[in-house]
Amino acid sequence: MKTKQADQSRSTILQSAFCEIHRKGYQAASIANILHDTGLTKGALYHHFPTKQSLGIAVVDEIIGERLAKLLFEPIRQSERPIDALLHLISHIDKQVPADFVMLGCPLNNLMQEMSALNPEFKSSLNGILKQWRDTIEWALVTGQKQNDIRSDVDAKSAALFIVSAWEGCIGIAKNMQSNSAFKSCMKQLHGYLAGLRTD
Repeated sequence: MKTKQADQSRSTILQSAFCEIHRKGYQAASIANILHDTGLTKGALYHHFPTKQSLGIAVVDEIIGERLAKLLFEPIRQSERPIDALLHLISHIDKQVPADFVMLGCPLNNLMQEMSALNPEFKSSLNGILKQWRDTIEWALVTGQKQNDIRSDVDAKSAALFIVSAWEGCIGIAKNMQSNSAFKSCMKQLHGYLAGLRTD
């Protein structure tokens, strides 16, 4: 029972910390706000996360990383036709993200912009997720070439880097403009780029 309660407390803290960081950024995130939101004591928080940095890194690895895995990486890698799965995700991503996604931006990209140049541990965790994303897209393109879905002259590694960069760029521009229509329009162009790599 104690173990279950401890796990629940840890999960509650992580979820609250994610929301606080997504709204305000890591540096402006308030431990006091997290405690108020969760109703837990400072001792309970520091039992699980001895420092604010350890809490922030856990948010990156266990919340942001796992959400991206479920939303993007796993559906692509589990598909028999990964290019079709990727095109479908690009077409429908605006329907699968929270309503405040455009207003607040991508939590991964937000933290990369804020923390990568300041903190090596954050940079390492954030780059780890970014690498998973790039590797997943590259794998999809290489698999697509083997399945004759993607042209053989396409440089899968470079194209994967561009796709991830453009994807994050679409979110960043939409956040700056506070415009869902800008996000949809930009992602439509990314869909067109990927479709243009197909053999047909």
